[in-house]
Amino acid sequence: MKNVLFTLAFTMISTFTFAQEKTYQLSSHILDVSKGLPAAGVSIKLEQYNIGKKTWSFVDEKITDTNGRITDFLSNEKANSGIYKLTYFVNDYFKKDKIESFYPFIEVVFEIKDAKHYHVPITLSAFGYATYRGN
Repeated sequence: MKNVLFTLAFTMISTFTFAQEKTYQLSSHILDVSKGLPAAGVSIKLEQYNIGKKTWSFVDEKITDTNGRITDFLSNEKANSGIYKLTYFVNDYFKKDKIESFYPFIEVVFEIKDAKHYHVPITLSAFGYATYRGN
């Protein structure tokens, strides 16, 4: 009986814990290809485009972690369809290493059309970058 109660309690706690876990629809990652390392400490701003007004609205701004990642843009708690822009503020990232960069910031515009996860990474160097739809 004791084992049954323990198993039941563990199952209830595990289910409650996982049910409370928040998920996100959008993530990003920066890899500095000139170093072969993630770009940590880069501020990334997320904005959404209002088609009717032809204006951008602030959504969120975060800083990349030690792995060059931001994993928690756009909570899955609501529909997030629309046109978005990520602005990567890379100037300070290069300045801290006394590297001159051609790009003070990089803007990537994309459209979310469904409830799937969207990953928008960039590969970066002081004089070039590339982006793609990741997973």
